[in-house]
Amino acid sequence: MSPRKPNMESSVYLGGDGWWHGRVTMGVKNDGSPDRRHRRARTEPELRRKVKELERLRNEGQAPAAGRKPTVAKWMETYLTDIASLKLKPRSLDDYWSKTRNDIVPGVGQHRIDKLQPEHLERMYRAMLDAGHAPSHVVKVHRILSRALKIAHRRRMIGENVATLVDPPTVEETEANPFTREEAAAFLAAAAKRPTFMRWIVGVGMGFRQGETLGLRWPYVDLEAELFHPQWQLQRLTWRHGCPDPHACGVRLHRFEACQPDCTTHKSYRRGCPKPCPKGCTKHASACPERKGGGLVFTRPKTKKSTNPVPIPPAFLPYLAEHRAAQEEMRAAAGELWQEHKVVFSRPDGRPLDPRADWEEFKELLAEAGIDDRRLYDGSRHTAGTILNELGVDMPTIMEILRHTQISQTRRYVKGRSHLSKDAMTRMGNTFLPRQDPASETRTETVGSKAARSRRRRRIQ
Repeated sequence: MSPRKPNMESSVYLGGDGWWHGRVTMGVKNDGSPDRRHRRARTEPELRRKVKELERLRNEGQAPAAGRKPTVAKWMETYLTDIASLKLKPRSLDDYWSKTRNDIVPGVGQHRIDKLQPEHLERMYRAMLDAGHAPSHVVKVHRILSRALKIAHRRRMIGENVATLVDPPTVEETEANPFTREEAAAFLAAAAKRPTFMRWIVGVGMGFRQGETLGLRWPYVDLEAELFHPQWQLQRLTWRHGCPDPHACGVRLHRFEACQPDCTTHKSYRRGCPKPCPKGCTKHASACPERKGGGLVFTRPKTKKSTNPVPIPPAFLPYLAEHRAAQEEMRAAAGELWQEHKVVFSRPDGRPLDPRADWEEFKELLAEAGIDDRRLYDGSRHTAGTILNELGVDMPTIMEILRHTQISQTRRYVKGRSHLSKDAMTRMGNTFLPRQDPASETRTETVGSKAARSRRRRRIQ
């Protein structure tokens, strides 16, 4: 009879199935029973390598937790539902869910998180780029997955976060394209013909974000102190199913086959024919009778700095007063149809402006003003920061007006102008080498000088 092995010592033996087996004691489980892990291999040397690696993880306190590990799809659902939802803002959480459903789960969702390899991620990123996704989109997917795996590693569900072993695509920073002063004037001249004129005055003249502008409400506008208090922002969130079976809920909306090239059913759709649903589709939450958490909602700004009050330019005050009077007339005309949200910029029935319609109006105003196409951010925050810089406002003050947390972020919003650079370098050159007046062709000489008398003699001869 063999002697009893000491505590925590591993067992290695050849089984009747022809495989070598190893049992490694890791400690105890939550219920108090021994936690013994099993490893097997065809040869004894290979098995002993596996056993020693598991013992090393145990001794270093890095051994993964016991139990079968979930798939990437299951872990992402757990991470977003129970962990990320406690910290992320609603719009950010929506973005996480969207990229998980559309990119992560179809790409690597069936792999177990402890079996995930760097090559799996690299192939997924390559496929996303080949499908036409921008590198910035792939980088966002990489960061979301890396964060989820970091939590799994912290909880010892996996031995290593494989996302840290993968280099995502390089993203070139999008160059800002703000309005010039002439373009800003032309844009606002076109906007002056519309009821939403003040919305664009606040966006272009004060650098407010779209959500902050559309979410601005009268209780947070202090006309006496000439201050805006951006305490809320308007955002469109994705609806979520409230029913127990999302797939069955949207059965009448599922489309598993692509439309024909000459499809006439969706010819009026701006984004073209809808894509086919994946197998087991759980989308179409907007049609769920028990839907929740979506639509246009008021949310808090992302950072505390974003809620700092912003001074209202005195020139804006008369226009704000006229805008408020016009809104009161709309309220009286709407009567019982008016829906009170106390928003500064509203539709004729009192509801907030739709961000999608607001974006479309921005594009229309660009065309009316004869300005080339650009992002909404370029025509608002980037424009405000750049023009403030041209007016001689120092960078810390611009940072306070735009409510950035770091001045490096403000510098990315301010774009230098070529004519300002030329003027600056002209003044720089004059500092070191003062400009000299051009030499005159007229020469004045003393009549009685010896050289002058010699030249006169030569001319006479």
